[in-house]
Amino acid sequence: MTAILSRRTVLGSLAAVSAASLLAACNDSGGSANAQPTTSSTAANVPQPSGKVDMAKVLAEGALPDKVLGNADAPITIVEYASMTCGHCANFHRNTLPDIKKNYIDTGKARLVLREFPFDPRAEAGFMLARCADDKYFAMVDVLFQQQQNWAPVENAREALLQIARLGGFSQESFEACLTDQKLLDDVRKVRDRGAKEFNVDSTPTFFINGNVYKGAMRVEEMSAILDSML
Repeated sequence: MTAILSRRTVLGSLAAVSAASLLAACNDSGGSANAQPTTSSTAANVPQPSGKVDMAKVLAEGALPDKVLGNADAPITIVEYASMTCGHCANFHRNTLPDIKKNYIDTGKARLVLREFPFDPRAEAGFMLARCADDKYFAMVDVLFQQQQNWAPVENAREALLQIARLGGFSQESFEACLTDQKLLDDVRKVRDRGAKEFNVDSTPTFFINGNVYKGAMRVEEMSAILDSML
């Protein structure tokens, strides 16, 4: 797992971390962001889970309040552990989630809980900014994934993130205040550590769907088949 980093290191590293390693940070051994998802299926086949998890324990209150898309009484709950610098995660949020949101979340069939699982200081910074955006959490997450190539691998990610944050209503002062909030940083790390220790999350994205475990950035057809099988 990622070593525990100081507040100064998180902010300072936005201009210092080597770009080459970040977009490959979809697992703690540096797996390639271009690798294929671990699940596979055709439209007619339902991907098989890699394991089971107690959803009651997964959904228990953690260090930070959950950020949720969808209705609380939806029959299907999807919990996603993601890292902001993970190429697999960006692929899922750009190419799969829009259709899943339209067809299942917006129609009341499913809800999505997004959990922070950062592998590096830049991912921590991205999640911290999303948390500081309050009710714009998912909007900030969406922009950061859409613009991932413009901030995660660049030499000076601090300046790149500041420009994105300004579009979301941050000033330079509120941007720096957010990224030097030690309690928020500690809580983001607690969410990550809980996922690793209690639920064996070791790569991103990892999905818990009504008690089934799936790893990898599933395509629309794959996730749709899983959700349809549960309705």
